[in-house]
Amino acid sequence: MSSTTLDKLQSRFNPEAAKGMHEVFQFHFADAGSHYLDIQDGTLGVHEGEHDDPSVSLSMSTDTLKGIMNGEINGMTAFMTGKLKATGNVMLATKLTSLFPSQ
Repeated sequence: MSSTTLDKLQSRFNPEAAKGMHEVFQFHFADAGSHYLDIQDGTLGVHEGEHDDPSVSLSMSTDTLKGIMNGEINGMTAFMTGKLKATGNVMLATKLTSLFPSQ
């Protein structure tokens, strides 16, 4: 994942939507390696690599993530068509758009 994409996620992060949340979103990118978002009660940590025990793991391309985050791709459609693979607490993935709303 490029640092620009990470910067955008951090700038779009909505701490209010993450209040009381203690979750780790693991991302596996076919074209950019692995990164994870550590959300702890309204704070966001972005890390490279793999977390030992993520709440949900998402596998996709960086283009798919960008499309979902900017509203061009419906996350459920991406999941149903195989562009997005998820394991763990899959329902958490639906919270990404409220945690990182479009500007």
